[in-house]
Amino acid sequence: QVQLVESGGGLVQPGGSLRLSCAASGSIFSIKAMGWYRQAPGKQRELVAGIISGGSTNYADSVKGRFTISRDNAKNTVYLQMNSLKPEDTAVYYCNALMTSALGVDDYWGQGTQVTVSS
Repeated sequence: QVQLVESGGGLVQPGGSLRLSCAASGSIFSIKAMGWYRQAPGKQRELVAGIISGGSTNYADSVKGRFTISRDNAKNTVYLQMNSLKPEDTAVYYCNALMTSALGVDDYWGQGTQVTVSS
């Protein structure tokens, strides 16, 4: 069974920082790409940042220069360092991974972690 487990969400004041982590576990053969999405109340889920196996990254325009995605291949873990947080960053953040397992290639999601930016 393959799963993604997220951690690191919470309540932070505007201008503050948080670091999200997402660890993949199970019978994983390879991880092609990992990323973070977020969904605010009443809005569609949107891509925040992604990183592929070669290390290339991409970011939503709204977070460029403030968020950094990184990956520890040895630990099958992806991180999202979020700095200069704004109230509009408030959302449930979901980890996503495109992985190859014994079942083949599939798209996996974490359970989500709440990030609230408020004074």
